[in-house]
Amino acid sequence: MLTSLLGVLLMIVGFGVLIFVHELGHFIAAKWAGIRTEAFAVGMGPVVASWRMGIGAVVGSTERKVVARTGKRAAELTDEELIRHGIGETEYSLRWLPIGGFVKMLGQEDANPNAVSDDPRSYNMRPIGKRMVVVSAGVIMNVILAIALFMTAFMVGVRFEAPVIGYVPPTTPAGLTMPANAASLGITEPGLRPGDRVRAIDGDPARTFADLQIATAMARPGRSITVEVDRRGIPEPVRFELLPVVGAETGLLSIGVTPGRSNRLYEQGFDEIRGYLVDAGIGGVGPGLRLVEADGFPIETFDELGPVVDASNGTPVRTVWRSDEEADQPVTVVENLRVEPAYEELWYPGPQGPTPDEGLLGLSPRVRIQQVLPGSPNEDVLRAGDVILRAGGIDFPRRSQFKNVVQTQPGVDLPLVVARDGVRRDVTVEVNRSGAIGVMLAHDETPATAEPLADVLGGPSSDGELIPTAIAGLDLLGGTRIDAVGGQAIASWPELRAALRTQTEAALNAGTGVTLPLAVTHPTPGTPAGTVPLTLTADQVASLHALGWRSGLDGAFFQPVHTTLSAGGNPITAIQMGFGETHKMIVMTYLTIDRLFRGSVGVKQLRGPVGIIDLGAKILPRGFMWFIFFLGMISVNLAVLNFLPIPIVDGGLFLFLIYEKIKGQPPSLRFQNAATIVGLCLIGTVFIVTFYNDIMRLL
Repeated sequence: MLTSLLGVLLMIVGFGVLIFVHELGHFIAAKWAGIRTEAFAVGMGPVVASWRMGIGAVVGSTERKVVARTGKRAAELTDEELIRHGIGETEYSLRWLPIGGFVKMLGQEDANPNAVSDDPRSYNMRPIGKRMVVVSAGVIMNVILAIALFMTAFMVGVRFEAPVIGYVPPTTPAGLTMPANAASLGITEPGLRPGDRVRAIDGDPARTFADLQIATAMARPGRSITVEVDRRGIPEPVRFELLPVVGAETGLLSIGVTPGRSNRLYEQGFDEIRGYLVDAGIGGVGPGLRLVEADGFPIETFDELGPVVDASNGTPVRTVWRSDEEADQPVTVVENLRVEPAYEELWYPGPQGPTPDEGLLGLSPRVRIQQVLPGSPNEDVLRAGDVILRAGGIDFPRRSQFKNVVQTQPGVDLPLVVARDGVRRDVTVEVNRSGAIGVMLAHDETPATAEPLADVLGGPSSDGELIPTAIAGLDLLGGTRIDAVGGQAIASWPELRAALRTQTEAALNAGTGVTLPLAVTHPTPGTPAGTVPLTLTADQVASLHALGWRSGLDGAFFQPVHTTLSAGGNPITAIQMGFGETHKMIVMTYLTIDRLFRGSVGVKQLRGPVGIIDLGAKILPRGFMWFIFFLGMISVNLAVLNFLPIPIVDGGLFLFLIYEKIKGQPPSLRFQNAATIVGLCLIGTVFIVTFYNDIMRLL
């Protein structure tokens, strides 16, 4: 809580600095141009404190003391009167709302084109060239500040997520696309792979994972991007032509990959994964520890654990975990990681396209509540160990079905039927606005089935043809309990897999199919237990024996692989990197606006001051240099947005000056007033939309 509050305060101060520098640019330029500047304010609203030469610092505005001394308001005093009374023309003030700032110049008001003056020192009486300098000075100062912030960050070094591929969902462009040079490299399977390192995107070097995210989000709709990756064991870069699609979670164009994972557990949110670690047999492992060894093999990234687990043949894997050597009290923890059987991916036509579940031969385990997360709205409703018996009108839903039921009913009270300690219970859970109920799910190990799949797809890229599973025609219902396979009694899903493999070993060696008696208990009351014939083809037997092993650990438990962008202490390199990053951010901001109009970036993705401050506060734990880098990005955004050709912002005023230069006179006051109203409506609409987005994100 304290860290979050500090982050918010720092971000408010940082945002105020950006506004201050912007207005300082206008102020310095106005003084240079000889324009009378009546006020320089940081923030909006009532004055908190102010300072004026000849008056000094006061609480509130200096205006009262000016009137007491001269009998006039400061704006009514001539230059000669100000000099005679020893009073400065400018009031410097700090105001209540840290959401902006302004410079008040004689003869210029953004929202009032009629506020002109015939005073020779007024804004409207100065040469057009000088007025152009004044109008553009704020934007120029924001660009200069961004360069300085980026230089500072790169001199020290900024940690980013490395351009390494982590999880690749099989139904995404990244999972379905064959490499363009697959034939020459001998690659036979589609998709990016965990551990692939992105080297270039459309020919531009990829330095961070964010480069890949930005390139896909900013891609022109309907056009592919070229991604080159380095893959272990492949001598040349692997090239993909990937067509980004709109991601369900972000609403932005995406190829559907997550960043590669390191060997270090997360520290923040550790309580949310503790239950999984306990179930995996490593409950003694603490937050932030690094997995450095598994069965004697050194581990540097999470992806390197998989082959060790698969080679274990089901025996626990001895793992060694360590804290950083520079820790006050270095810790080494040795735990035996529980190894679980891997199951088949059962793809079926779901509401959003091909959808995977896990199971064996068309059977899937029931869904169990692994953990009720801290702060969940259902802490008093659900318990760890609850088994889902009914949800959304589906009896014994499979895991994917249950998740779909919850995700498609945000903000509602959802009735469920669960089994708790062997007793059937009716409960009602609260689904939040994001379509979640605040739990982590797992498979119920009891060998009872969820709704069976009589037919499945050939995979995520299937043409839609359905393939009968081994249990097709057996008329098994969800909730059926498997008691024995070929006379071999079982008590859990791991034992079910083991029994199937044992009873089909002879068929595997002979390369033939086999029929096994399956002892079952039906879920329908009054229906006696019985035996059904389970017939497997030779291919199904081979697939069953090809299944490997896995651990209960998930890549999401581990921090991303990081890379540090640094100038190595070289100021010349830092300057070059600062200019380069500023140029990239300017282009990206304009691209964002373009994609907003093209529709590939939605209005929901826009953030206002509240959202920026909230995002900045969340970024602070990544390090102070990341905070500095983030301020640089916001400074660039302010520069670009302020110079858009919209009335009442700097770009609109500059456009009026160009018109005046060409025509020899400014646009009519009637036109300026109309344009100002349009500009105010546009800015007001954007403010309302972004404020709504920001608040909805916080809820």
